[in-house]
Amino acid sequence: MSLTLRTISREQHLAYIQSLPSASHMQVPAWADVKAEWRSENLGWFDDRTGELVGAGLVLYRQLPKIKRYLAYLPEGPVINWFAPNLQEWIEPMLAHLKQQGAFSVKMGPPVVIRRWEATSIKQGIQNPDVKRLRDIEADHIEPRAFEVADKLRRMGWQQGEDGGAGFGDVQPRYVFQVPLANRSLEEVHKNFNQLWRRNIKKAEKAGVEVVQGGYQDLEEWQRLYEITAVRDHFRPRPLSYFQRMWTALNTEDPNRMRLYFARHNGVNLSAATMLIVGGHVWYSYGASDNIGREVRPSNAMQWRMLRDAYALGATVYDLRGISDSLDETDHLFGLIQFKVGTGGQAAEYLGEWDFPLNKLLHKALDIYMSRR
Repeated sequence: MSLTLRTISREQHLAYIQSLPSASHMQVPAWADVKAEWRSENLGWFDDRTGELVGAGLVLYRQLPKIKRYLAYLPEGPVINWFAPNLQEWIEPMLAHLKQQGAFSVKMGPPVVIRRWEATSIKQGIQNPDVKRLRDIEADHIEPRAFEVADKLRRMGWQQGEDGGAGFGDVQPRYVFQVPLANRSLEEVHKNFNQLWRRNIKKAEKAGVEVVQGGYQDLEEWQRLYEITAVRDHFRPRPLSYFQRMWTALNTEDPNRMRLYFARHNGVNLSAATMLIVGGHVWYSYGASDNIGREVRPSNAMQWRMLRDAYALGATVYDLRGISDSLDETDHLFGLIQFKVGTGGQAAEYLGEWDFPLNKLLHKALDIYMSRR
């Protein structure tokens, strides 16, 4: 298949995404409005024979301080046929185009899963003192074609973070936790939860915890819980304006793209979460909880409701987003993987993010700049 790459309209881009089973929420046109500090462009790949749009990518351009050169970033994209035998014919015109646009370096995240581990295997790994990382456990599913994609990219000159100094570290998580929903009943999904999760869901029900959906006007209440979480977990919170912009941008594009949930007890909101939806893929995106009321298990109740809602939407996967690959119980992120593994889903490892230095000198300069921040 011979291909032509050119800039497309947002409408064309959105129509293409809507024609697919799913795509990353970071590859929908409206994501450019969420990342307002970046310049953006919508790219399309066309089949020369039929004139049909067969791939799309959202590019975000971040300008280097003081000069008119850009880092071009395709988060969890582009949305193309990654297993095409002629992968080079998809990627090279993109690089040529981005160079023309003034990019000195390109960063992309192929949405390709390389390995999957079932919850039972991870639990056994956690109990084994010799296992320190997810990778020390034999994967339950391996995608051989993903290794071929990685080989092709390396041969084309793409580099990965661990290839030494190339890369600004992965921006998006390489390991995620997902609950598959396709061809499963809700009873099966619930049965797969571990005992603690099932007990906690029951406990919340008994205590009268309610889970409700919120709207734009409730984002201030979301922010209150999110800032409590930021203090407790030592991270810098995003401002309220970011979530307001996200809500407006995503739900203007598709009224069911972003949702907000609260778990409350006796009229008091104890935990909250945002949910994103693109086709059959549903993400639990941001989470927040108060320091009080944990004994009534609001977070478990909220997740179970979100998962049921995702199922009702016909989702094929409920994605709990990032986990670290450390299985060391002393690691500060260990609690997160433990919480997610309790859902009985799978850990998935993506190919990770890849960099292509179009201008080696500027790329190196940015690397140094980033490492000093």
